[in-house]
Amino acid sequence: MGKRILLLAGDFAEDYETMVPFQALQMVGHTVHAVCPDKKAGEYVMTAVHDFEGQQTYSEKPGHRFTLNATFAEVKAEQYDALVIPGGRAPEYLRMNAKVLELVQHFARAGKPIASICHGAQILAAAGVIRGKRVSAYPACATEVKLAGGEYAAIPMDQAVTDGTLVTAPAWPAHPAWLAQFLAVLGTRITA
Repeated sequence: MGKRILLLAGDFAEDYETMVPFQALQMVGHTVHAVCPDKKAGEYVMTAVHDFEGQQTYSEKPGHRFTLNATFAEVKAEQYDALVIPGGRAPEYLRMNAKVLELVQHFARAGKPIASICHGAQILAAAGVIRGKRVSAYPACATEVKLAGGEYAAIPMDQAVTDGTLVTAPAWPAHPAWLAQFLAVLGTRITA
């Protein structure tokens, strides 16, 4: 039986880091509810496409309108088995929302799986849930991970790291490793 997964979206969340797990987790039989503070089911967030084109940091281009399928104000964390936190710029402001931090803290306290990628670590750090954990994130977030008491895992962009029920990765090139590790933590079995 599939799990119920909460995906925390926001304007300017990275397009791939939002769309790919949303679709892939449904593909393997899980129910995924995508929410954003102050938005309802049927409304959308604008995503951004971040790319690595040789500059000192990523470039940003407009992404897709990502339609939310659940209402943030109605979410009850105890009704979900796992949490997905995409990166991009959304974590910059989502980490200032007390309800977002309470949700993340619920999943961490309950030992429920959390998958975070890229700048999603900003939310984990703000929620105070990574002390003593090995955490990967976009390299620009390394300082925040360390200041929050986490051990920053400087891994290649296409890799992921699991520490207990926390699965993290530096950016969207890690989707295969990140999603595979998250599915293992969820107990999801895929058979041919």
